[in-house]
Amino acid sequence: MGDAVKWGIVSTAEINRLVIPGAHASAKVDLVGVASRDLARAEEYARKWEIPRAYGSYEALLEDPEIEAVYISLPNTMHPEWSIRAVEAGKHVLCEKPFSRHPDEIEAAFDAADRAGRLLSEAFMYRHNPQTKRLKQLVDEGAIGELRLVRTTFSYSLYDPENIRLRTDVEGGALMDVGCYCVSGQRLLAGEPERVHAQAWFGETGTDCVFTGELRFPGDVLGHFDCGTALTDRDELEAVGSEGSLFLDDPWHCRTPVIELRRDDGVERIELEPQDSYRLELENLGDAIRGEGELLLGREDALGQGRTLEALHRSAVTSEPVPC
Repeated sequence: MGDAVKWGIVSTAEINRLVIPGAHASAKVDLVGVASRDLARAEEYARKWEIPRAYGSYEALLEDPEIEAVYISLPNTMHPEWSIRAVEAGKHVLCEKPFSRHPDEIEAAFDAADRAGRLLSEAFMYRHNPQTKRLKQLVDEGAIGELRLVRTTFSYSLYDPENIRLRTDVEGGALMDVGCYCVSGQRLLAGEPERVHAQAWFGETGTDCVFTGELRFPGDVLGHFDCGTALTDRDELEAVGSEGSLFLDDPWHCRTPVIELRRDDGVERIELEPQDSYRLELENLGDAIRGEGELLLGREDALGQGRTLEALHRSAVTSEPVPC
């Protein structure tokens, strides 16, 4: 195994609290720095999380020649710009999801990464978990016959209008925050959708509080999802086929990895060992940097995701079906 990759974190966002423990626990990750727009805040944060270096600007972190890769956890609208700035500074990038729902921004960022000879990946941590890989394997092997329908859901309750996830200026809302998981899970199993039809309830903040989507995939596979920031906590995935179904009660966090294979003759519980998805996504990029593995999520997946999110958003606004 090569030397641990030296990482820095761009921002002190709340999501970091889920990523940092996995970074500290991995022999492949050396978390050396964190940046904030305020040096005192960065220093306090670095002390709390036992990170050696603190930077008073994002630029200062990118200028540190020892840092090889960065995890970007900035607000949604800042993802493309800072990914480009990072790769141009010579850093490999793991950017928090959703990268963008604007395909031109996604293309520009990956073009910049290619020019710089750096890797760029969208941080859908659940995709790296063994539960997800086993789900995909079961579908591909025909465990439920022909795939006919994929159903996904992800919701929670949030009513603070000042919270960044409910702000329109940074493209908050249910679709971008949690619906992106629902879309990613459907695309993983059924491919890229041909067209979508969506409905949304836009709340007082102007963001979508409840969002539903219907998707049609190649081979007449259908998809349905719902997500919300004004619903009770729910997260499920179900793949339904001609001979059975696969049900996951915890498809995104993967804290209790169990897949239920449901057929007419009964239910088989496929239990897997829990693993830290955030650690796995950091290690995947690190392995790719060291030439010891393949990057799981690159340009193609980010573009497919962005195109679908944009089509769904447009459909919800117009109340009309939209081709992808």
